Amino acid sequence: MTTGDPTRRRLSGRTARVVLVLTAVAAILAVALVVVPMLRPAGPRPLFQLPVACGETWQLGTYPGHDDYDVDLFPTEGEAWGQPVLASYAGTITEAGINGSLGGRTPDNPDGPRGRGGGYWVKIDHGGKWETQYLHLLEPPSVEVGQRVAQGDRIGRVGSTGNSGAPHLHYEQRRGWEKVETHFDGTPSGITSDDAEYTVRRTSNNCG
Repeated sequence: MTTGDPTRRRLSGRTARVVLVLTAVAAILAVALVVVPMLRPAGPRPLFQLPVACGETWQLGTYPGHDDYDVDLFPTEGEAWGQPVLASYAGTITEAGINGSLGGRTPDNPDGPRGRGGGYWVKIDHGGKWETQYLHLLEPPSVEVGQRVAQGDRIGRVGSTGNSGAPHLHYEQRRGWEKVETHFDGTPSGITSDDAEYTVRRTSNNCG
């Protein structure tokens, strides 16, 4: 003998199917919102400037084992420790914290133990799939995730946290998932590979 309301059972089964379909559609839409923008081509390269004060001349360099397109910046005058690090272009902060571990190198103890990775660091999303990264900062960044910055805004100070042998700024420009040659004020830096040691001097036009 069958008990219960067959109409109610049919409605319950239909409701469950509708819920499953709606859940699947929502999942597909969520994936599409993430994947589709990543598949779009990058926008035009922003007019990046050197991430240091207007008018200052810095040495840009790389060396074997440093990774292609990575740039280390050292001031040509004065002490590197504590020099202001500026946003190369306007954007939104997506990382502001510790990459790896800090180590123990400070102005008072410059030969302290190295850390791992980039130490204190900042990453900025400039739109159009363009990003910049700033590593080995002296102290916690002066910006936070989600903050909007203008070109020339201070985001930190030069240090030697993480896997760093001396105070400097490690800097990268990225298009999508790939690092690319850095351009400053519309001109390529010339640092493309780490097959040999290479340095060049550039004067900052990051003048606000």
